[in-house]
Amino acid sequence: MKGTYRIQNSIKPYLFLLPILFFAFAFVYYPFARTFLYSFSRVNFRGDITLFIGLANFRRLFSDPVFITALTNTLRLSAFVVPLILFCAYNLALLAVKKRKAGMIYETLFLLPMAVSMPAASQIFRMLLEPAMGILNYRLGLDIGWFSDHRTALYGIVMVCLWVGIPFNFVLFLSALRNIPSQLMEAADLDVAGMFRRLFHLQLPLTSPTIFYVLCTNTVLAMMTSTPVMIITGGQPGYSTVTLIFMMYTFGYQSSNYGLAACISLVTFTLTFGLILLAFAFERRKVYYQ
Repeated sequence: MKGTYRIQNSIKPYLFLLPILFFAFAFVYYPFARTFLYSFSRVNFRGDITLFIGLANFRRLFSDPVFITALTNTLRLSAFVVPLILFCAYNLALLAVKKRKAGMIYETLFLLPMAVSMPAASQIFRMLLEPAMGILNYRLGLDIGWFSDHRTALYGIVMVCLWVGIPFNFVLFLSALRNIPSQLMEAADLDVAGMFRRLFHLQLPLTSPTIFYVLCTNTVLAMMTSTPVMIITGGQPGYSTVTLIFMMYTFGYQSSNYGLAACISLVTFTLTFGLILLAFAFERRKVYYQ
């Protein structure tokens, strides 16, 4: 009886894991494995593998100038969006960290974009930045074709990503700053520590785990950007806003070229995974856990 009881106890934790393992296999591991096979195969329009062709898909992909443009655009977008989200969200949190009578008003204003989905925000910015009728050009007296000029179109996409991305990260930073022990802040006040001294020697180190989390999650989201491109520009003008995920969508869903689409998804995964590994290497030296 004791042996049976021990076996039951040893099996029980795995039984609790079975439901999540089932969904993880069905919606994560199996699709990833199939995508991996697709990238080395010729696939028909029904999604059936017809021939194993090795690295032919990758050779074709890396010789495509549009893919190189999409890769460059994705990296440029990430290089703009991630630091700007970190900077803006953290500074807004610093402004709101002290609880004031009117605090609820401006905190609510900072959070309002969270109520708007990315597709809706894309449509809003499409109208705001319209060259002839858009309110931004009209109010500022500008004559900029935000999404119709290849020099500015990607920056218009960056603006959409920032507007949607800042509010949630503002909440994370605000929570982290308000969780700093009050005794430490009072000690800094007693030492007459200036604003920058408190920021660089107290607030930034103690909120570094949250900064690291925001850095990683926003890197992944920036590398996956596709919705504003689909809705606003369609990758135009002149492929200046094509991203890797948008290119994967056009190959996979519009052209039924599942082999090349799988290659793009693997390249995107590898790049994103590499960037996250770099962030973890940085985390060992610069992130302080309480």
